[in-house]
Parts: sequence; structure tokens; C-alpha cells
Amino acid sequence: MSWKTAKRLWDANQDLAEACLNHPFVQGIASGDLSRESFIFYVGQDAYFLESFARAYALALAKARDGASLYAFRDQLDGVLDELRLHQGYAKRWGIELDPAPASATRAYTDFLLRVAWSEPVECIMAAMMPCMRLYSYLGRQLAPELNPDSPYREWVDTYSADDFDLLAGKLEELYNDHLGHDHPSTRAEIYYRTAMELELAFFQQAYEHPAQQ
Repeated sequence: MSWKTAKRLWDANQDLAEACLNHPFVQGIASGDLSRESFIFYVGQDAYFLESFARAYALALAKARDGASLYAFRDQLDGVLDELRLHQGYAKRWGIELDPAPASATRAYTDFLLRVAWSEPVECIMAAMMPCMRLYSYLGRQLAPELNPDSPYREWVDTYSADDFDLLAGKLEELYNDHLGHDHPSTRAEIYYRTAMELELAFFQQAYEHPAQQ
């Protein structure tokens, strides 16, 4: 599968991808050393974020330029709802609140995402959404070989390292490529992609610091 234009955006943000991979929160998921409090806080905040992510897909679907794009966005929306069901499984086992008040980095990310989805064309909406999908697939696949089999967070790595999740990320990138053809991303799309990557890193940092803030 050729990422074409989408790959240019990913390659331009490898510094942030590596910063996320090496972040102690992410490494702690693989090793199992991450505090339970940090992970519980993260899951609740991520559930809040994913609801906004689903709404952004719905807005992209409404702006789809043709029937093929409409169905593609519907499939992506279904994928987010499946991810939310994973969080519901965590919630039942660990007593996690899935409707928390958003913390500062969560609010910054959701406000950014929904503002772009409401006000920008489909190209820019996808540029703001692709980092989440590609980054999580990247993190899952990088962590899988070093995963501690006794990590209580093993399901997180298993989910994001799976071929099905990578395929879903690739479908969004292919849809982006189809919209642009041989054109380069617009400056706004480049800015939105990097902003989303920065917000992903801030999201991990927020969760890692959470227990120390209590």
C-alpha cells in the first residue's frame, strides 16, 4: 500500500512519533510499570476524546464529496465505536468512569478537532485525524516485540498492534491520498497534522503526570 501524500505528512513528524514512543507513559504500558492510577485516568480521558473523534468523522461524512467517501467515513466511524467498546471493557473490570470532566490537554485536543471538523474542508479534517490512527498503530507495532506478557495493559498493545487497526489507519490515509491525487498537502493541512501530533504527546504527558497532581 502506498501512502503517497499521507506518508509525507507522517515522515515530516517522525520527531513527535519518536517522542511519543519513548515517553514513559507509553513505555510503562509495555513494561507494565505504569501506575494503575495513570492508566485509569488515561482511559477515561481517552473515552471522552474518542466521542469527539467520532463526531469529527460524522462531520467529515456529511462533507464527503462522493458515495465512496461517504461509505469510507462510515467504516472509520464504526472503527471508533469499536474502540470505545474496548474502553467499556476496561471500565467494567477496573471501575473506570467513562464520562469524566475533560482535563486541559483533553479539552485542547477535542476543541481543536471539532473546530477543524466544523469549519474546514474534508482534506483538513482528515489531516487533523490521521495522526491519531497512524500513531497508535505505530506505537502498538513498536511495543509488541518488547511487551511484558504479564503487563496489565497488554490488551492495549494487542489492540493497536493488530493488523485490523493498521488497515483502518491505512484506509484513512488512502482516502486522503484519493482526495489530493498528486497534489501536495496544503499548508493548513500540514499545520493541522503537526498540531494533532503535538496534542497526542501532550495527552500522554497529562496522563503520566496525573497521580502526582493529586
